[in-house]
Amino acid sequence: MGVDPPSARGTNVEGEAPRIESAVETDEATITDDSELERTLGLSGGLAIGIGTMIGAGIFVFPGLAAGQAGPAAAGSFAIGAAVALLVALPASELATAMPKSGGGYYFISRGLGALAGAVVGLSLWFGLVFATAFYLVGFGYYAVDTLAELGIAAGGGLVIPIAVLFGAACTVLNVTGTENAAKLQNGIVALLLSILAVFLTYGSLDAVGLVGAPAAPEQFAPFGATPILTTAALVFTSYLGFAQVATVAGEMRNPGRNLPLAMVGSVLVVGVLYVVTIFVATSAFGSERLAELGETAMVEVGRHYLGTAGAVAIVFGGLLATMSSANASILSTSRAIYAVSRDALLPSGASRINLRYGTPHVALGLAGGPILVLTATGRVELLAEVASFLHLVMYGLICVALLALRRNEPAWYDPDFRVPGYPAVPILGALCSFALIGFMQPASQIVGLGIMLATAGWYAYYARDVTLKGEL
Repeated sequence: MGVDPPSARGTNVEGEAPRIESAVETDEATITDDSELERTLGLSGGLAIGIGTMIGAGIFVFPGLAAGQAGPAAAGSFAIGAAVALLVALPASELATAMPKSGGGYYFISRGLGALAGAVVGLSLWFGLVFATAFYLVGFGYYAVDTLAELGIAAGGGLVIPIAVLFGAACTVLNVTGTENAAKLQNGIVALLLSILAVFLTYGSLDAVGLVGAPAAPEQFAPFGATPILTTAALVFTSYLGFAQVATVAGEMRNPGRNLPLAMVGSVLVVGVLYVVTIFVATSAFGSERLAELGETAMVEVGRHYLGTAGAVAIVFGGLLATMSSANASILSTSRAIYAVSRDALLPSGASRINLRYGTPHVALGLAGGPILVLTATGRVELLAEVASFLHLVMYGLICVALLALRRNEPAWYDPDFRVPGYPAVPILGALCSFALIGFMQPASQIVGLGIMLATAGWYAYYARDVTLKGEL
């Protein structure tokens, strides 16, 4: 058990130097799937991916939808989501420091629970990130149209989807030109976005408690009871997918033993607080019924309520940045999930080719971008969000199970730099909470999610059932 067997279908033995094929010059020169991605991301880059991905939908798209379902108690829904995310972020951090490879949850589960579980999760992660990215892009389309409206240009709702699709294509091209380019964009967007939110939420909180402006009329905290709080938590859990996306680029992070846990846990804590404060400020401005009527861009009117036209413009701009950031980071992570699965021969090896000029998995980026654009064109906001949550919650639960399995067996190669505090209670709770939250989703999302998982299991049986993974128990 202490020896890592070589992977099937040409993947090199762990520790063997990668072989580069460059004898023939072509416009699409590639490195073989034995190569590793370059480590160019630091702690700020990891935090930017985590915070930037999570902050978009949670603050700028969900408040109206969530308040309509749970009232002011939607703040509790976001808090529940943060607690579940934190219970998973800690086990994921340990696994990531033991296996700092591109692929994140897929890589952990395949090494802890075997090839079948890894294949189902890895391929489902691909589709889960595709659904999440499409959701973010649709949100971007809404805010782009609102931006034009604030500038006096009547674009109309018919332009939401075309704008979203065009921006998704542009993000895909940007990621092909290099991870460092995408990370620089991410860092800049997140810094500006957090500055806007800090000013807005500080003023909004002071107004909400009556220290400035007129006191807000009190509203019953949970007008629809307890169950909608949990169903809303299942819906908005898409907001917390960003910390796991940090793990998908683990193979590109410098000093992963330190930076991975800090980036994953830190991003959950920062964004969880921002979500709860945002719902408090939003429901204090209008009440949950009015927020529900305003829908995906309710926060624009909240900004107008507190700070007039300047507030509306700031929120429109912030929403544009946030959804842009979420989409950009998710496209990056989707391609790395495909890259990792292909390197393990669960997909054809061509999907893990790396472009010599930019050092990026350009084929995987194409396999990510194409389905994303197709789903974006549907415009189904809630379904996209819940299917993404379903597939990620399955992965999160299995990440916790994988940690329990690896701790029980302790293979020779398992040597994490970070150990989960409160073991085994934390991973057990993380698994139970992740699986339980799935039960509160709408049936359509559950059916689509289960269908995707069955399809991935069928692909494994057809294509990859004889695959042996490096480090497999």
